[in-house]
Amino acid sequence: MRTPIFAANWKMHLGPTAARDFLRSFLAAVPEQDDRELWFFPSAVALEAVARDTEARADVSVGAQNVHWEPKGAYTGETSVAMAREAGAVGALVGHSERRHVFGETDEETSRKVRTLLNAGLTPMLCVGETIDQREADETLAVVRRQLSALGGLEVDALTRVLVAYEPVWAIGTGRTATPTDAAEVHRDIRAWIAGRGVPAGSVRVLYGGSVKPANIADLMAEPEIDGVLVGGASLAPDAWSGMVQVALD
Repeated sequence: MRTPIFAANWKMHLGPTAARDFLRSFLAAVPEQDDRELWFFPSAVALEAVARDTEARADVSVGAQNVHWEPKGAYTGETSVAMAREAGAVGALVGHSERRHVFGETDEETSRKVRTLLNAGLTPMLCVGETIDQREADETLAVVRRQLSALGGLEVDALTRVLVAYEPVWAIGTGRTATPTDAAEVHRDIRAWIAGRGVPAGSVRVLYGGSVKPANIADLMAEPEIDGVLVGGASLAPDAWSGMVQVALD
């Protein structure tokens, strides 16, 4: 059995003070367990605060929302992998749909970020997913495979350290959600792509993201192909997020 992951992407919400308040409530409501992993992806300014306030919890990991592949330089507004690690990050999101479609991040850039994170001993969570136009044109699997090319050429041991999150762009923040069956189809294809690189299909965890909420998280997590969820807006309130984590595990 693959250990499920419940990942909260706070996007541009919750500064250090608000993040600490959140964690005080959330950690009190969700006792430490070894049957799941909790990931938090706070803003860059709250990263160190979140890492510090969760360091006593073995079930909690903290990641950056974005990193740059260069170690240092004239890259205003960027965060190097070394900086993120020093602040307490053990991983980072790579290729989130907002990075791709709002900020123009390319597949080549996601590939550089994945390799830089792996070389630093950190865990990349590579996000892949199609737009509504691509879905309606029956291009979902082709798009996802192209985005998975960021992992191309990695050695088997490196591939097993990667997390993948399938986030259909048309479902993020829209209230529309892929059905568990639809998501499972893409997850199976992701595993097949990974298996084609010599990695046992069951050794890489694949999460689902896209309008995950209290009403659908249990059904999504009941699908064997779904190893966890990457949640945005619904993870911003400690009571709601703690409730979702607990409901999904019941």
